Amino acid sequence: MPDYGHELQFGSFITPGNADPQATVALAVAAERVGLDLITFQDHPYQPRFLDSWTLLSYVAARTERVHLSPNVLNLALRPPAVVARAAASLDLLSGGRFELGLGSGAFWDAIEAMGGRRLAPAEAVASVRDAIEVMRGIWDVDAGKVLRVDGAVHSVHGAKRGPRPAHPIGIWLGAYKPRMLRLTGEKADGWLPSLSGWASLDVLAAANALIDQAAAEAGRRPGDVRRLLNISALGSEPLAGLPPTPVEMLTTLALEHGFSTFVLASDDADELARYGQEIAPAVRESVAAGRPRP
Repeated sequence: MPDYGHELQFGSFITPGNADPQATVALAVAAERVGLDLITFQDHPYQPRFLDSWTLLSYVAARTERVHLSPNVLNLALRPPAVVARAAASLDLLSGGRFELGLGSGAFWDAIEAMGGRRLAPAEAVASVRDAIEVMRGIWDVDAGKVLRVDGAVHSVHGAKRGPRPAHPIGIWLGAYKPRMLRLTGEKADGWLPSLSGWASLDVLAAANALIDQAAAEAGRRPGDVRRLLNISALGSEPLAGLPPTPVEMLTTLALEHGFSTFVLASDDADELARYGQEIAPAVRESVAAGRPRP
């Protein structure tokens, strides 16, 4: 797979636990302090042990200055896309252009139904994300007319007023694993955000990446228009056969040979995040720069 040449980014994937809310916030603040570029939280609104991710992201945005923030990924099944669009634009404005939108179609459908959501079949779930992207981008596009109309298969709006305009073009990153969602990622999304542990082998990961590239090309886009982000865990482990065992070598290989440019470490350990931001990230940047062709 190609190296798309994107600037490298390194982020944190922090559990939004509510047993000690300020400890969760402090860990996010520490992630910015050690030089990470991105703070993310999983979004499971039906989980009573978690803080609400949107509220947490807003609170952390007010406690930080530089780092970008994103859900990883937002549970669309329990959040109307037009409301998400306004909330996302508002947080982007309040944070000075530091919000990105990781988006998922939904999972754990029994729990979603228990919270009042609608259970969707797999094809409907993909359609819901397609509709949501159109609605959200339409809300943000204040130059396209006063009102927005989208007649989607799952989500529709009928004359919704557009705005506000975000402070910067918010990236929509899809958590995708199966072919229909992968094709949608290539066709419509700004980024792909899977977890490395979700793949059986490097060959399967590469095939998914190729499917995104193919869908992007068929939609008249460049494959490089889709940033490749990756949730990783367990520094020093070898999550997939064929990857080098050390973190720096592993991430360098994923960047140069598999096109990934944003690596999000799932960890609630402040010392591990510090090592990631202060030691591993600079070493990977140096290694990737050395491996890329000189302009």
